Amino acid sequence: MLTVAASAAVTTWDPVRSFSTEALYLGNVYEPLLWKNAEGADEPFTPGIAEAWETSEDGLTWTFTIREGATFHDGEPVDAEAVKASIEAAKDHAGASFIWAPLESIEAPDATTVVMHLAYSAPMDLVAASTYGAWIVSPKALAASASDDQYFEAGIDAGTGPFTVKSYTPGEKVVLEAYDDYWNEESAPHYDIVDIAITPDAVTAQQMLTSGEVDLATNLPLENIDTVASDLGSEVRTANSPFNFLAYFNTTRPPLDDPKVRQALSYAVPYEDIIEVGGAGYGTQSHGPVPKGIFPYSEDVPQYSQDLDEAKALLAEAGHADGFDLTLTYASENSAEARFVPLIKDAFAKIGVTLDVRAELFNQQWENAKADPATAQDIFVVYYWPTYSDAGADNLYSLFHSSDAPFFNLSYWNNAEYDALVDEAGTLTGSDREAAQAKYEEAMRLLVDQAPGIFLYDAQAVSVAPTALEIADFNENYPFTTFFAPIRPAS
Repeated sequence: MLTVAASAAVTTWDPVRSFSTEALYLGNVYEPLLWKNAEGADEPFTPGIAEAWETSEDGLTWTFTIREGATFHDGEPVDAEAVKASIEAAKDHAGASFIWAPLESIEAPDATTVVMHLAYSAPMDLVAASTYGAWIVSPKALAASASDDQYFEAGIDAGTGPFTVKSYTPGEKVVLEAYDDYWNEESAPHYDIVDIAITPDAVTAQQMLTSGEVDLATNLPLENIDTVASDLGSEVRTANSPFNFLAYFNTTRPPLDDPKVRQALSYAVPYEDIIEVGGAGYGTQSHGPVPKGIFPYSEDVPQYSQDLDEAKALLAEAGHADGFDLTLTYASENSAEARFVPLIKDAFAKIGVTLDVRAELFNQQWENAKADPATAQDIFVVYYWPTYSDAGADNLYSLFHSSDAPFFNLSYWNNAEYDALVDEAGTLTGSDREAAQAKYEEAMRLLVDQAPGIFLYDAQAVSVAPTALEIADFNENYPFTTFFAPIRPAS
C-alpha cells in the first residue's frame, strides 16, 4: 500500500463536469485519447485510448484509431461509439466544454475509428490530451448521469485507467485500488492500494511526511522544502509548471495609457527578488505570458530586467519626472502574491511612483476589475494557467486579445495588430504548428514592447522525492495530477 497526503479537494467526481483539483484523482482513474508529454520528451504525445491519429493537410479533419482490448471499469469494452459519446457529452456540458468549440461533428464509422470534423483548423491532439473535458467515460455512466446529476458524487467511477475508486470519505480520504483488467500491462500499478489523506494544510502534510505517517506528500511549504529534503535524506525535484504570475496595467486612462510609462514601470520591477521572495527561488523570469514548457513558449521573446535609471529616464520623457500615484490589487488568498507585492511597491517608490496596495479575495478582485475599467484598479496582479496545453489559444488570447466586455483581459488593451497575429496563429496551429509558433512569437514581442502587463515569473513545480520511492518526473501538462501507477519502491 502507498500512503499519500494530498491537498486536492474533490468538488465533483463527474469526469465531464470536473474543472478543479479533483484532477489529482481523476487522472489515475480515467484516460484521454492522448497524453501530452512533458517538454523535452522524445515524442510530443503518448497514445492513450487512441493508439494512432492523423490530421488532414488543412487541419479540418482528425482521425483517431481506438485501441482494442481496453475496458471500462464496469467491464464494458471501449469502442469508437463510447469515445464519440464521451466527446459529445464534453462538448455539451463539460466544465471545460469550450475546448471543443472547433468541433463541428464527430462520427464513428466503425468500432475502432473516430473522425472529428472541425469548423476551423485547430490542434485537436492538444485538446484531446486536456486534463479537463477530455476523459473517456463509460456510456452506461454517461446515461446514468444524464438522468441523475448526482450519480458520480459518492465516488462512482467509470474510467479505463489503472485505478478504480475503492472508497471516498468527503473531505478526509480517497482510496484507490488497482484495476486488474487494465489494458496497459507494461504500465500497470505496483501498489494495489493508494490511500490518500486529503490534507489541505501544507504544514500538516510536512509533519505527516517527516513523521513517517505517509510515504509521499504532494504539497509542502515552499520555504521548508530544502529542510524537509535534508531531514529525510531525499531529493528536491523541480520541473516546469503551467502556472505564472503577471500584472496587468489599466491601459484605458493616464498615465498608463502611455506605452512609455508602462515600459518604465516594467524596468523598475525587481524580477529576481520577486522570484526569490514570492517563489522561494523556485521560478524563472517569464518570457511573456506563456509559461515555460507550454506551446508556444519561446526564450527568444525578450524580457525586461530591473534598470531604475532607464525607468526614471522613460518617465521623464513621458512627462512624469515627479512621479504619480497608482493603486494595485492582488488576491489576498495567494500567499506568493502577498510576499512579493511589497517588493513592487518599494521599487516603484525609488522612481517616484507611490503604490497603494489592496488585498482582495480573488473573486471580488475579478468582479471589481470587470465592472468598469474607468474606475477600476491601475494594476491587477494575477496567477494564471492554461486549461489545456495551448497557451496561444488560452493565455495569449484570453489575457490580452481585445473583447467587447472585460473578462480575463483586465489590462483592457485593444491592439488590432496583436489581435490579428493571435487570430491568424490560432487558425494555423492545427495544420502548421511551426508557422503558428512564428506568429505567436511575433505577437509576444509586440506584447513585451507595448507592455500592457508586467510579466513576472513562471512558477516551478517543486517536490520532495523520498529515497524509498521511484517517482516519475512531473508533467507540466497535468499539473494537478500525481500519477500513482509509475511509483515503485526504490531498488
